[in-house]
Amino acid sequence: MLLPFAVPGARLSAQLPRIAVERRLASQLGLRVGDTLRIGAVPDSLRERAVVAAVYEPRPDPAGVLRPDRYVRLHLPDLAALLGAPDRVDRFGVALVPGTDPARAAEALNRAAFGFRAFPSAAIAAESSQTFLVVSRFHRAIGVITVVAGAVFLLCIMLLKVEERRLDAAVMRFVGVRRRTIFAALLLEACLVAGVGSVLGAGLAVAAGAATNAYYQHLFQTRLVFSLVTPGIVGFSVALSLALGLGAGALAAWRLVRTSPMTLWGRA
Repeated sequence: MLLPFAVPGARLSAQLPRIAVERRLASQLGLRVGDTLRIGAVPDSLRERAVVAAVYEPRPDPAGVLRPDRYVRLHLPDLAALLGAPDRVDRFGVALVPGTDPARAAEALNRAAFGFRAFPSAAIAAESSQTFLVVSRFHRAIGVITVVAGAVFLLCIMLLKVEERRLDAAVMRFVGVRRRTIFAALLLEACLVAGVGSVLGAGLAVAAGAATNAYYQHLFQTRLVFSLVTPGIVGFSVALSLALGLGAGALAAWRLVRTSPMTLWGRA
């Protein structure tokens, strides 16, 4: 896009073209509404003057957060005159009446004339999002590996915790407590541990997400959300935690109640 340069002391003029400057660019150059700039198609040809009519915040875009580009917006006639290319555009958007099929509309436009190519916005978005799909799949693979490793770790913890209850289980078996009751008690304890752990984990995720957003939004000067913890994610995490906790607790409790009381007491 065009790179504006400030002209000291120039003020608002009704005869000059009006432009809108991106907030980050305005902050870097110290621009305010009403300042007059020199603009041009190339840096060494800044012949035209324009007035800053607005400072805008662009829509957050993951594809552009790392790019050093800064933008200004001009009215189409002013941009065509500046570039010396009237009646010529690179691309434009067409708004459809609600209920119209975008694919059929694109086909009709492509059959109507030549010299351009129409695409539905969904197709353009899908094509430009291939990189993010790869990253998403990579993160999903990391998530699966993490869950599996966490499940193994949780099972080991539950086995160790249940092993510490060997003497208690032996005493309960000696006094006539049924295996089913011992199994249910250990399973309830595992459920409580998993529930408390899932709540602490969800709180840690929310805090880490807030810290991540605060740091990177300040670093890149954007409102893009880098870490998003939704109720769906929290619900899925809690359900998965409870399921893994119950499974690990049930396996450890089943292993304990099937052992003879004398073995648990250490006499066999």
